[in-house]
Amino acid sequence: MSERSAEDPIWGDALLAAALFAVAPAQLGGAAIRSLAGPGRDAWLEALRALLPDEAPMRRVPLHASESRILGGLDLTATLRAGRPVAERGILAAADGGVVVLAMAERMELNKAAHLVAALDAGEVVLERDGLALRTPSRFGVVALDEGLSQEERPPAALMDRLAFHIDLSGATLRDLEPSVVTAEEVTAAAARFSAVALSDEALQALCTTAMALGIGSLRAPMLAARAAKAHAALCGEDSVGEVDLQTAARLVLAPRATMIPQMEDPEDESTEEQPPEPQEPPEETEQKDESEAKDKPLDDVILEAAQAAIPPGLLAMLKMGLDRHNRGSSAGGKAGAQKQSKTRGRPIGTRQGDLRDGMRLNVVETLRAAAPWQPIRRTARGEVLEPGKRPARVEVRRDDFRISRHKERSETATIFVVDASGSAALHRLAEAKGAVELLLADCYVRRDQVALIAFRGREAELLLPPTRSLTRAKRSLAGLPGGGGTPLATAIDAAAALADSVKRKGQTPSIVFLTDGRANIARDGEPGRSQAEEDALASARAFRLAGFRAVLVDTSPRPQPKAEKLAGEMAAIYLPLPYADAEGLSQAVRAVSSNVPAAA
Repeated sequence: MSERSAEDPIWGDALLAAALFAVAPAQLGGAAIRSLAGPGRDAWLEALRALLPDEAPMRRVPLHASESRILGGLDLTATLRAGRPVAERGILAAADGGVVVLAMAERMELNKAAHLVAALDAGEVVLERDGLALRTPSRFGVVALDEGLSQEERPPAALMDRLAFHIDLSGATLRDLEPSVVTAEEVTAAAARFSAVALSDEALQALCTTAMALGIGSLRAPMLAARAAKAHAALCGEDSVGEVDLQTAARLVLAPRATMIPQMEDPEDESTEEQPPEPQEPPEETEQKDESEAKDKPLDDVILEAAQAAIPPGLLAMLKMGLDRHNRGSSAGGKAGAQKQSKTRGRPIGTRQGDLRDGMRLNVVETLRAAAPWQPIRRTARGEVLEPGKRPARVEVRRDDFRISRHKERSETATIFVVDASGSAALHRLAEAKGAVELLLADCYVRRDQVALIAFRGREAELLLPPTRSLTRAKRSLAGLPGGGGTPLATAIDAAAALADSVKRKGQTPSIVFLTDGRANIARDGEPGRSQAEEDALASARAFRLAGFRAVLVDTSPRPQPKAEKLAGEMAAIYLPLPYADAEGLSQAVRAVSSNVPAAA
């Protein structure tokens, strides 16, 4: 790769990221690959393996690997055989100079992620457990395989912040992944040049400015982008970072991290006076003029334009809707309810010291591991002498050695639909709201959620459908919903809060979706009056917020209403105005915001 190109026609971004990562794995942190298991992801991993030196290790970390397997610890078999503590090497120490591949990184436990990022930051693995205290130098890169199906299923934020490349291969096929034109020899030569590549203060300032414009709050992002630019320059055989290197780094490192659409400066308003038409210039002169204007453009603007053009379409759509995809609160999905501790069910999350009672499960291996370091002392206390080369006759386990298995499971989710069936809603969007709720009900059925339906019209809010999994009952209740009458919005909010509270008391996670135009005209006492009705609705919204429930308010009016937006703000709900959407558009928007609803406090 000796020539630079702003478009990189030969490279797909995924393979380009693999090549840059192979140049400096430890300095760039690694790559997060969002894709289900398949030939596309396997082809990317094979391409990365081919670019790494033959001696570079590539270690895989299974999802349920224990901390002792990852960091190292007591070799239980050798310790019991020898009668003294014997240490074993962990995966991170064995990966020195290579790459660690995390399987199903979206489910990685936070305590394991903390150990991993500590090793990445320090360049060494610190082991202080089981009577051992070791420090092993280890510099490696990480490939986090992200198989999440929704936006909230992501690897831990601390880990993602340290990985330079966030690559989405969800829709990639083998035909999309072109053969790499970079060889392992070229990567090795670039790795030797990497540290000597010069990066100017102006270039670093331009990357920082671009990161700020994209709403990236972490300082690591521009630092990783700077290292990616150096790796690109080294791969091109250059001694300093140029404009194309910076554009490539902004495209690969900064664009996938964007949390807002950058506001480009508008050109100065030209005079409104009528100007005489300018004479047409020859094509060659026009091209030269465009090139000169591009050269005169500030470096910050050039890099920002490259990053903005590379924002993924799905992320761009979410940013236009004002959603923060980095909010990883629990979604309205069935398997994304609130997490809770469990004695016997759910995902294993380690062990703790405890007694065997109340249905607790003893973890035999960890119990023996806790007891092993104390065996020499306990044998001495018993007066037992271990002859050289002879195994101990028994292992003494005491009550303090007991280790109890811990589990974590997610509670079931109940989605409560609160539908405005008043006269104003019936006039505007009740048909579309019904259609959208039907589509969302089908999604809830597939995820095995419970669903409930509250309709409000006239002077009251009615629970048409208690929490259930019956899709037929839900559709029948919705189809028979008439429209017309006043809008008792305060009563509807109170009814939704009461139902959500009962759902929460059952150990489930409630999620509420309001579909209304926000025009309250019936007070809480049932009397008409717009002023009092609006005051009651705001008071109910504040009480709803204090209860800590999560909600989405979809403004179904023909034009976004300030009252609906204010109401959503008072109840701490996501406000979603959809003046022109049909039933499919409504349902898609609610699906998108559901995965960004913040968890209850």
